Parts: sequence; structure tokens; C-alpha cells
Amino acid sequence: MKLASFNHQGRDGWGAVQGDSVADLSAMLGAQWPSLRHAITDDALGKLREACTSAQLIPLAQVSLQLPVRDPGKIICIGRNYRDHVAEGSAPLPQQPEIFLRTIDSLVPHGGQVHRPAVSTSFDYEGELAVVIGKGGRSIQKSDALGHVAGYTIFEDGSIRDYQRTHSLVAGKNFHRSGAMGPWIVTSDEIPDPSRLILSTRLNGEQMQRSGTDMLIFDVPTLISYLSDVFLLAPGDIISTGTPAGVGAARKPPRWLVPGDRLQVEISAIGTLAVDVA
Repeated sequence: MKLASFNHQGRDGWGAVQGDSVADLSAMLGAQWPSLRHAITDDALGKLREACTSAQLIPLAQVSLQLPVRDPGKIICIGRNYRDHVAEGSAPLPQQPEIFLRTIDSLVPHGGQVHRPAVSTSFDYEGELAVVIGKGGRSIQKSDALGHVAGYTIFEDGSIRDYQRTHSLVAGKNFHRSGAMGPWIVTSDEIPDPSRLILSTRLNGEQMQRSGTDMLIFDVPTLISYLSDVFLLAPGDIISTGTPAGVGAARKPPRWLVPGDRLQVEISAIGTLAVDVA
């Protein structure tokens, strides 16, 4: 099932994407679950599927998709988590996951515009698989970790490289509207093994990144287990798992994003996240 947040005729809602339409589940279940974050708890998916049979269908062309989880408690990102990406930076493999956080207002939804800031031209792209937590917890065992996943979405970890390198990682990763997430969440029952996905990033139609998620240094169960020792994970939390080789900074000459560019990140079994650069 594909779950999305949207705006229709000035009203925020959420529902299930079915072909070229979205079943408006918020109209039926909004009193119980005011946002998609509340609806993706571990015991809710059966109720959502049942509600789809009688929900109003709205054409996708008539809605504006929003960030799949509009109000996550935490957006946890992992740096340098693909072997080929570490190699292109001529760095040693990390011994543990490298964590940083992003703010919700640093992200735009599918169909939106990411902004190159006025203070820098070193605007880079990073296509990533993101995990959406459905069942919270602490000290989660790797063997139980996938049972805590509500689903998966696509993340574009836009980076201002000069600020990342000469100011701080947090500064370089959190410029306003510099990254993206979406277009929806695909529930975990449709992706039983997140290590069998193919990620591809295209810039103006040209493929820049391509990798299987089996190339992650720290796979999804390992990340969930590790992060649950640090954080109290909660439903709706986002874990973005890192990017493969092919980023603009590693190219010769570097390929920075410029206004007018079209950026697409596609992950098999999920779909395509597309944004324009402004």
C-alpha cells in the first residue's frame, strides 16, 4: 500500500494512492488519526486497507503531494554508508554509523523546488532510501528491527558542500528547502527485504547514481538497532540510510545543481521523487 499526505482544495489530508487516484482516508479516519504519522502505527494497516474500500477517490492530478510524514519527531540521517561513496571520497570505511539530523523545513515534497542558497554555488545531490518507523522502542535487537518499520520512502539529502566542509556538517545539511522527501510511503509488507532495491538518481535525465541497497555498509536492521540505543525511536521517525557513489562533488569537474535543473531519485518498488532546482 502507498500512503501519502496531500492538500486538496486548501485542505490537508492523507490517504492511500491507488493508480491515478488517492483514497481520502483522512475524511473517514481523521478524528482518530489526524495525520499520517498517527496512522502508521504497527496495528493500523489492516484498518486502513479496509477503509480504502469505501473512501472517496480523488484524482492525483487534483492534489498537491506533501511530505509523506509532515510532522516527524526526528529525521535521522546516515553519512558515508555506501562502500563506493566512501571510496570516491578516499576515506577509510566508518567503524560505526555516522549520524546527523535534519530539520523538517530543510525538506520539500515531491513536485516542489529545492533552493540553491544565495551564499553558495556548491549545491550537491544525494539520492537515498529512507525508513519510516511504525513501532517505536529502545534497544531493539537486529533480529526484531524490521518489525518496527512502517514502510519506506525516498530521500534527497541536498548538501551545501562548502558549508559542510568549512563550517559544520549540520550547517551544510540543513539549509532551508535544500532537500526533499516523497512521494509517498510504501508499506513494509510490500518490501519485505529492503536490501534488494535499486536506487538511481538522474539529473536532467542523465543517470548520476545507481546502486543496489545491498551495498550499504550498515544495513537497515543494523541502523535501527544502533539508533535505538541512542534515541527513543517513535512512530513517524525517519531514518535516511545514506547515498551511493556519483555525487556532484566527486566528479571532475564537480557537477553542482543550478537553477533550472530537474532532479529525480528513483527506487524500485517505491517510485520516483522529482524536484526542480530554483
